[in-house]
Amino acid sequence: MRRPLKVCLCPFLPAKPLTVSSHIYILQHPAEENRVLRTVPLLTACLPRDHCSVLVGRHFPEDKYPELARVCRSPSTLLLFPGRHARKLSVGVCPDPNLAPFSLLLLDGTWRQAHNLYEGNPLLQIPQQVRLQAEECSSYVIRTQPSQTCLSTLESAACALALLEGQPHLREVLLQPLHALCSFQLQHGAQVHDSKEQLLNSGRYNKPWPRNKRKLRRLLELRY
Repeated sequence: MRRPLKVCLCPFLPAKPLTVSSHIYILQHPAEENRVLRTVPLLTACLPRDHCSVLVGRHFPEDKYPELARVCRSPSTLLLFPGRHARKLSVGVCPDPNLAPFSLLLLDGTWRQAHNLYEGNPLLQIPQQVRLQAEECSSYVIRTQPSQTCLSTLESAACALALLEGQPHLREVLLQPLHALCSFQLQHGAQVHDSKEQLLNSGRYNKPWPRNKRKLRRLLELRY
């Protein structure tokens, strides 16, 4: 994992890549690629290479990404995105098992970057959208989230894979390196980041309020 030995995450990874039938496709915003504390490298380290693909970019036109176009048009493909028409993905509420194995698309970046990826790529309008239950709280406490129930890419993939594969233990196996990462960072000076929603509700949001009306409205939605 290219980390110093004393904070190496290798002992917290599975001894060998996990056996899964689903294929994960991660569409990563370029701004996320160079961040230091990312969760996607942890996810790719846990899964077989032929079951986890990472595509970096802002735009994914069909002529340049024929495989992605094929995947998006498959009835077995699911886009994990909390859109208006997204179906809840939970125990007992999974897609038709006859469509398995599934392909799962995830958008990696800030919530604004993920939204821009979705809006800017017509291919992503094709697959069925699914979302996770909102009760889940993020363990990715070393990075500020919009709200406590906003999950990192790794956490989202872990929860979704456990459901799609019918193997609940996958969630804990995939989250173990994330918990170790956060623990190491907190031991070496990192601070717990409350969500933006928590900061707003407690009056501790110190950044200038946005002048853009759309951004201001989104911020007020978190507050109230």
